[in-house]
Amino acid sequence: MSLTTSSGPTRHRVARRTVVALMAVATAVAALTGCSSGSSGSGAESKRVTFLSWDPQTTMQPLIDEFQKENPGYTVEASYTPPVTQYVQKLQTQLGSNTAPDVFIITAENKTQLMDGGFVKDLSGEPWISNISGAAKDTYTKSGKVYGAAIASWGGGILINKDLLAKAGYTTPPKAWQDFIDLGTKLKDSGVTAFYEASDGIPVTLSALLGVENAGMSGKMDEQIWAGQTTFAKTWTDPLKTWNELFEKGIEPRTAAGLTGDQVLQQFEQGKVAMIGTGSWALGGIQKAAPNLHLDYLPVPNPQGDLYWCGAVSPGYAINAKAKNTAGAEKFVEFLQSKKGVELYQKETQSITTTGDFTPSLDPSLSTMAPAVRDGKFYLPAVNWPTHADAMTPESVALLQQTISGKITPEQFAQGMDAKLKSLQ
Repeated sequence: MSLTTSSGPTRHRVARRTVVALMAVATAVAALTGCSSGSSGSGAESKRVTFLSWDPQTTMQPLIDEFQKENPGYTVEASYTPPVTQYVQKLQTQLGSNTAPDVFIITAENKTQLMDGGFVKDLSGEPWISNISGAAKDTYTKSGKVYGAAIASWGGGILINKDLLAKAGYTTPPKAWQDFIDLGTKLKDSGVTAFYEASDGIPVTLSALLGVENAGMSGKMDEQIWAGQTTFAKTWTDPLKTWNELFEKGIEPRTAAGLTGDQVLQQFEQGKVAMIGTGSWALGGIQKAAPNLHLDYLPVPNPQGDLYWCGAVSPGYAINAKAKNTAGAEKFVEFLQSKKGVELYQKETQSITTTGDFTPSLDPSLSTMAPAVRDGKFYLPAVNWPTHADAMTPESVALLQQTISGKITPEQFAQGMDAKLKSLQ
């Protein structure tokens, strides 16, 4: 599931800057042990399904209408709370008072608490589970059991203003990091601000550079750091040094230390910056705000010529382990991941959907990104951290901004991450 709605915050910005202190979920609902599936009820009650969404009603109503059309007598009573902090707090309160709906959203930010606490139903035995992509299942799996049905993923890369780049002689995408630096230098020398990224979370370029490192460790980098088998200093230092060249060589101004995601998008929409690091979720809003821009997404190259994307599996649909209407909830989630349900959702959001029986029609600027995203070839640090994301994220942002400002070195950034993790463990 995606946050790519025109009226809501975006998945990447949220994941970077609002990975909140969610351990309170487990504390608030610790008394709710021994969760078991609720009864399906009878009569009209057996065909009433309650649902808490963080996508707005404009996105979900067409899906609800179609579900009710295909399943006469069924009604879906939906409520809507925006992501991430407000949504998680609302769900936390409902779980704590035993008033949570039959179906709700499971996210990277609250999945550990929901799965560990036994608050979500195992979906592994559902006949449709094979339609969910491998990366999506892995994201919401614990001890071999799947607890969330995610139907989409998002990717992040270098979004370019093709007209501004053409004036600087751009012809082909950078194949290695030095090519990207050279392109940025040409843009800077032509009087154009070459590149911007938000600094309120680990940026797209750094995430992708770290993603190559993670891929080289068979996707186990964070697991090994947390287990004490390696360190941030050993795995992050070289990618940090590469990324820091953007500031050392003036491709990105050090004043970017104060930029938010919204400010970066605004500068790009106004044609004041040639390239930005951002996610696929930004495309629709940019096209609406600046329809005359000619755009393309490029992968992030590393010094060795490896190309990679930032990104993550989107939130998924989960069934309350104490649902009042388990059978109805199962029927509703089955529809949401069905070909028709995903088609309707993709039409509303333009998401990169990843289910097996539907291939979305996407904007041409996503043509390079989409296959990698559908194959799960992306990385976002906080989403992959096994624990302590609520504490590690603000620490990473503080260290990031100090590095951008030139107050600390990449080596000190990585060492600071190790020190923070050690203090938490």
